[in-house]
Amino acid sequence: MLILLPPSEGKTAAPSGPVLDPSRLHFPMLAEPRALVLKALAEASSSGDALSVLGVGATLAAEVHRNTVLDSQPCAPAHRVYSGVLYDALGYASLPAQAQGRADDAVLVMSALWGALGFADPIPAYRLSMSVWLPETGRLASFWKQHLTGPLNEYAGDSLVVDCRSSTYAAAWTPDPQHTAAVNVFTVRDGKRKVVSHFAKHTRGELARHLLLRGGAEPATPQELLAAAQEKWEAELVAPAGRKPYQLNLLLAG
Repeated sequence: MLILLPPSEGKTAAPSGPVLDPSRLHFPMLAEPRALVLKALAEASSSGDALSVLGVGATLAAEVHRNTVLDSQPCAPAHRVYSGVLYDALGYASLPAQAQGRADDAVLVMSALWGALGFADPIPAYRLSMSVWLPETGRLASFWKQHLTGPLNEYAGDSLVVDCRSSTYAAAWTPDPQHTAAVNVFTVRDGKRKVVSHFAKHTRGELARHLLLRGGAEPATPQELLAAAQEKWEAELVAPAGRKPYQLNLLLAG
């Protein structure tokens, strides 16, 4: 089982730690595209229109400046650098050691800067979205799709892929739809379904935590994933259509 997560927009910078060592990241075959994006990001972040290029406001100027010196910044495991609603709900730090080890093996984070990361990979805090267009790369989602498809297809094999990514990050890699379930979260009130971003992020984090903590064999098929989700939520599974994978819909009372 692989659990795909988006990164968080905000990052928690490590107060101390080793500097970036690309050889310690998963997927060493991505070294060249990572170096290209890292260089392009530093150049864009030092330009006069950096805030506009990166699509952020003036309050994030310090984070944008940090992009220019990432190779000298302290690093921490990805599960500590990424923060926010989904990561708080997953709660890596409060997992028992066995579940943390399972997370280190099962969780991949899609990243505009690194392409894809293991949950324990040491990285610095940075500011970059997959929707950004950089002169050297073009739109990052399209750039990474060229480089991620082969390595991630091989890495995933026939494993069940639990896709908790947002649409921006889902564009960078399309797993085999027959072995993938995209996780959707709806609040239901008076029979009507509504997507609420905060609840969706939180519930996806809770689902990841549940899958990491539950006993017994991990789910190996979308149908087994549905059964695992139904241990905590009202849920349904929609069959794949074309390149669209299974849809695991979690239904919350509004």
